[in-house]
Amino acid sequence: MEARMKSVANPDVITGITHLQKAIHARGVDPLVLELVHLRASQINGCSPCVFAGVQTAKKHGETEERLHSVVAWRETPFFTEEERAALALAEAATRIQDGAPGVTDEIWDAAATHFGEKQTSAIILEIAITNFFNRINHTIREPAGKAW
Repeated sequence: MEARMKSVANPDVITGITHLQKAIHARGVDPLVLELVHLRASQINGCSPCVFAGVQTAKKHGETEERLHSVVAWRETPFFTEEERAALALAEAATRIQDGAPGVTDEIWDAAATHFGEKQTSAIILEIAITNFFNRINHTIREPAGKAW
């Protein structure tokens, strides 16, 4: 697959994204949880460059191959903590809001709130949103996998 256009970095956009990423990571959420959230949302959206980059970044944070290969089936594996499961459920529900999907139910919200404070939950929601943002851009321009940002 070839990209439809060459990504031209707008300095103002890059600055905004950099500030947003710093704010997300300053809220006290384990970086591995944020990487799992990024990876799961990107898997749902079929965003190959984000899946590729997410795996590479998670590995840099010490994530194991076993867990990375199991994110797609996290409910059926014993490899994730209750906190991680709550974050993954939130990522899935917030990503799958189309075509009558229920979105974030009270049960999913309550599970996340049990494990994360407001600042942490806010960071996870922003990570989900920025991941979906990049997933949609990459789909639109057909960005190929292979880059790690």
